[in-house]
Amino acid sequence: MPIHDWTLVESGIFHDFHHSWTEEIKRTLNRGLLPPGYFALAEQIISGPIADVLTLRQLEKVKPKKAEPAGTAVLSAPPQARYVLRAETERYARRAKRVTVRHSRGHVVAVIEIVSPGNKDSRNALRTFVDKMADLLRQGVHLLVVDLFPPGNRDPQGIHKAIWDELHEEPFELPADKPLTVAAYQAGDEKVAYVEPVAVGDVLPKMPLFLEPGACVLAPLEATYEATWEVFPAALKGLLEGPEAIS
Repeated sequence: MPIHDWTLVESGIFHDFHHSWTEEIKRTLNRGLLPPGYFALAEQIISGPIADVLTLRQLEKVKPKKAEPAGTAVLSAPPQARYVLRAETERYARRAKRVTVRHSRGHVVAVIEIVSPGNKDSRNALRTFVDKMADLLRQGVHLLVVDLFPPGNRDPQGIHKAIWDELHEEPFELPADKPLTVAAYQAGDEKVAYVEPVAVGDVLPKMPLFLEPGACVLAPLEATYEATWEVFPAALKGLLEGPEAIS
């Protein structure tokens, strides 16, 4: 299903879609996409900020590459992406004392964030979001960030560039015809970013959701976006697709 132009509607309409999409991603991950010992929760507060979807691991040690249930595919080969960027370990930053992010029922290993207009509508909002993402990576939490809104004055090269500059400044420029961003981040001693620029009308790409360095599952972005769109109010679909979408 093609990505819609969410700039055509007010923030509250996207907020409703965002909420439903988050729940659909959580349900899909918990229906067997995640290996044994892993589970996803929605909108959990972790050390202050609220994440869209958390992937958690039970407190006992889990080795996801073994004893996988039917239908679960944990990938160990390097994912494919248009841009692959690597950042060396932040030697001095790692020496600083940091809060270990935990959940009462498990250890947080990954976070999925769907960017909302509110994350970028002020300098402070963007700074808060970027700081949260960079801090999670430093804590060893893997990320998947989906930004379906074009860059603005505060993030001229998109949300990935804003996040990555906190870890490793290097040139990065979004293609003029692909102003939206989907980016997966592998945490660990070496942080790796897999970045796919996309545009309105594109299909959401297959992206890795890392569970540990070198091991990931494919995030169900496209399937869950389509499932969420199917139950989106027809009158609101008309604002994004035209009057013919209203049946």
